[in-house]
This record gives sequence, C-alpha cells and structure tokens, in this order.
Amino acid sequence: MTLWHNVWMFHRCHKEAVSLSGFRSVLLMSCLILVLSVSMYPGLWSIGVQLHSALTGSYAPGHHSLLLINSPNEMAAKDIGRYYWKGEIQDASEVLMLVKTKTSRIQQVIDFVRSVHPYDNPEVLSLLVEDGSLAYMKWMDEAIPDD
Repeated sequence: MTLWHNVWMFHRCHKEAVSLSGFRSVLLMSCLILVLSVSMYPGLWSIGVQLHSALTGSYAPGHHSLLLINSPNEMAAKDIGRYYWKGEIQDASEVLMLVKTKTSRIQQVIDFVRSVHPYDNPEVLSLLVEDGSLAYMKWMDEAIPDD
C-alpha cells in the first residue's frame, strides 16, 4: 500500500470513530435528560412506571400505597369506606385478613386466593416486614416450609 492510501484510511477511520463517539454522547445525554425529567416530575414518573410495567410485564415497586386508617366507630369507617365500582357508589362490608408468610411464598398465596375468592379481582397486597419480634419471625421460619 502507498503512503497516501494509509493516510486516507487513517483519516476515514478517525472520522468514523469521532462520528460514533459523538453519537454515543448524544444518546447518553438524551437518556440522562429523560431519566432526570421522569424523576423530577410526578406525572412523568407515573407515565414512566406505566411504560416500564407495560414493557416488562412487571410491577414497579413504590407506585401504590396501603393506608391504615383509624376510625372512632363503625359508622365513621363506613362513611370513609364508600367506594366507586362499576358506575355506582358501593357500601359493602368486608372482612380484613392479615396473612403472614414468607416473601418467597407470596405468589402461591395470591394464586390460591384467586382460585377460591368470590371476587373477580380480589385485593391482595403485600407489605415487607422491616423489623419485629425476632422470636416470632424465627417461629414463622420454622412453621412455614421453604418452597
């Protein structure tokens, strides 16, 4: 090969490398701006969570919350507990169950509840235990078999 051919190849490869580097920089900056925008605005964050869930088919933690509400009496609880379902205000009495299990067994519990529950879409929510009675949690480990 001639010297000029080598110089020409060097310049061509250098231009392609610079072009690719510039493209990567623009792509990285665009992703960074998107992430910052989504994290800074709750509405955009919500859209991002919905897109993530739709694309991955998974639940994004932190998108929903469970509230425990204290009421002075049953009538006040009924007033608070009215909810909108199928175009009407509902006033149903329900019984709350607290089910304790290992985190690894939650899906099995959900599957069982769905198979026997009279509702089409039963409410099953999971809250991680952060701390508690060590003796009780040891008992749960012994009482609940591993998968």
